[in-house]
Amino acid sequence: MILHDKNLLSEKTKKSANLFEKACDVIPGGVTAHIKYFPPHPLMMEKGKGSKLYDVDGNEYIDYLLCYGALILGHGHQQVFDAVTKQMLESGTTIFGTPHKMETTMAEKLVELYPGIEMVRYTNSGLEATLLAIRTAVAYTGKPKLAKFEGHYHGGYDQVLVSVNPDMDQAGNATAPKAVGESRGLPDYYIENTVILPFNDLESTEKILRAHAHELAGVILEPIQGGFIPAEQEFMEGLRRITEELNIVLIFDEVKTGFRISIGGAQKVYGIKPDITTLGKVLGGGFPVGAIGGKKEIMMITSARGGRDILTAGADNSDKQNPLYHSGTYNGHPTILAAGLATIDLLEQEGTMEDLFTKTQSLRKELENVYKKHGLNMQTVGMGSIFNMILAEGPIKNYRDMSRANTKLRKEIDYELLKLGIYTKPLNRYSMSVVHTEEDILRTVEAHDEAIGRILK
Repeated sequence: MILHDKNLLSEKTKKSANLFEKACDVIPGGVTAHIKYFPPHPLMMEKGKGSKLYDVDGNEYIDYLLCYGALILGHGHQQVFDAVTKQMLESGTTIFGTPHKMETTMAEKLVELYPGIEMVRYTNSGLEATLLAIRTAVAYTGKPKLAKFEGHYHGGYDQVLVSVNPDMDQAGNATAPKAVGESRGLPDYYIENTVILPFNDLESTEKILRAHAHELAGVILEPIQGGFIPAEQEFMEGLRRITEELNIVLIFDEVKTGFRISIGGAQKVYGIKPDITTLGKVLGGGFPVGAIGGKKEIMMITSARGGRDILTAGADNSDKQNPLYHSGTYNGHPTILAAGLATIDLLEQEGTMEDLFTKTQSLRKELENVYKKHGLNMQTVGMGSIFNMILAEGPIKNYRDMSRANTKLRKEIDYELLKLGIYTKPLNRYSMSVVHTEEDILRTVEAHDEAIGRILK
């Protein structure tokens, strides 16, 4: 049964509550992804259009979750629908199961847009992209270990589900963080063989990297932690210099930041060329997708040409190399690439990204003014079309700085906002779309004003 507590959304979401109870009978915990849950029950959505979501009770919400940032064109954009329909009708199928022209078209576009990408391979999610990127780094360098930054998330698998949101009493010294597992079922191997780095602390990061250089295949990071805490320019430049010197592959996880910080991702903004880039979310235009790209000399070790055929029994594998194996039935799915190319085409149109960033800055400024009016210390932290609201004073530079934030008050405000028709998962970042309007921004600011007033009373 659902526990009814003070955060009960309202009488207006009874159908969501009942459907969630029903789901719990056949789905563990009622959801198929942990990120979709929040107490006392998540809202069950029935329809989306433009900047709006509509739940099963008929309530309308201005959507700032946007499928965790994937829907930069909003819900149901006609250009995406048209591209997908055209692909299916002209091809006569949803998928070939063979190479096809659109794979090359999208790869050429990514090479054009992203400074660090010279060649591309597709996956079915951002998680799969980071998984392949790490395997590629290990194969390329011949070294076994990975370094990741405290507070950074790269997917829900063993190798990187370490020190994403660790308790401070377990995480060790800020300048030399300890590896902390974030899930039951993680083998000790990954805890012991993952090196944790402090984000935006170049001096401490360099010290750790030099101490482990002989065993580190790669460093993976979100250039903007969690999609909203930017790396400092000096930090990024230093990290690039050190990893090059130590023969450590630098992996930019741009699943969140790709197309949202600029059309060429965070690497375009920082002027840094990573060795490998991973992409997802926006790239799929609302469909599941992932890709990795990087330097040709690194990417070529993923080539199937000349490698052993490990899937065909009785195949002649004499004089063939052991491959860096990567496969997937749906990799490079034509329907998904059609949606992605349509999305990129619209984002490349003159003024589209500029207008999106202008609207985002406008919303951020107005929200800060509202909180200031109520005497609350709130700062919006982010870049491009994504940001978060942090109820704390002082600079927010990494995971540990977030411990100063008043998340209790923020959560209470977020639940009131849900009642007022403003949707994001409580405590989550805000993502903007090209279809959010000035009216949406005005309604959002007014809703924050009302929600804060309710809470403070």
